[in-house]
Amino acid sequence: MAVHKKYNRNAKTNALGRGLDALISTGDVNTEGSSTINEIAIDQIEANPNQPRREFDPESLQELANSIKQLGLVQPITLRQISENKFQIIAGERRWRASQLAGLKAIPAYIRTIKDENVMEMALVENIQREDLNAIEIALAYEHLLEKSGMTQERVAVEVGKSRAAVANYLRLLKLPAQVQMALQKKEIDMGHARALLSLDSPSLQLKLFKEIQKNGYSVRKVEELCQQLKNGDDIQTAKKKVKARAQLPQEFEDLKKRLSTFFDTKVQMTCSPAGKGKISIPFANEEDLEHIMNVLDKIK
Repeated sequence: MAVHKKYNRNAKTNALGRGLDALISTGDVNTEGSSTINEIAIDQIEANPNQPRREFDPESLQELANSIKQLGLVQPITLRQISENKFQIIAGERRWRASQLAGLKAIPAYIRTIKDENVMEMALVENIQREDLNAIEIALAYEHLLEKSGMTQERVAVEVGKSRAAVANYLRLLKLPAQVQMALQKKEIDMGHARALLSLDSPSLQLKLFKEIQKNGYSVRKVEELCQQLKNGDDIQTAKKKVKARAQLPQEFEDLKKRLSTFFDTKVQMTCSPAGKGKISIPFANEEDLEHIMNVLDKIK
């Protein structure tokens, strides 16, 4: 049996359908509800004998290995399964070699099998239109259509009934570090968080902020604000302090927020800019809470 970790999604049986399984699968990985990114044991991976690149600069390879020791393998490699316990590299041999130098036992990888392309394209289009695929699965399907069918982004958008911008936004997700992609497909973060992280050019900075999101449960808006500060040249800690300072309300507004929270019997949210502009929001957990709030407003009338 192949030695690898599976990143499972909470999905119904056979959620992926035949099309996506044809694109991304391995013997054991191709199970109902399994993820599209898997950690594969390094000793189960071999180079492609038809790989045109034969020379790898030792110094450059060691530099990459040192980076991998610190951050892990940021970008997954792409493999195809050639037997039960053996995978062959489609793309990423340099990353695989550097991971060996770094002492890793397993690395993240996309797994693909070679099937009839015309049948696969039809199945992919059908699967993309389903609502039970996660964002990374959709992004990989778009990428495959572009690579194997010769379609443009505009044509792919037409085929799946989406805008070109939507297709482009999904494809950009594949530029994120592997850890972020895994979190996105497990729905630990959402597309808003991912898009904000993509505004940062540095993968290491993306990973640092991603860990802050995991640790603190930041909202998308908070992450966007942090990204803006980071792009202005601040480090993570300085950015957090500045965003926190802007989020703090003057005492009179804090008092008003408490009064409103007591009045509506719920935790009222309030934001206010230095210029005095802001927003008040009244959250509710269910229909009963909403009905209570409406009754309070009716009494005011």
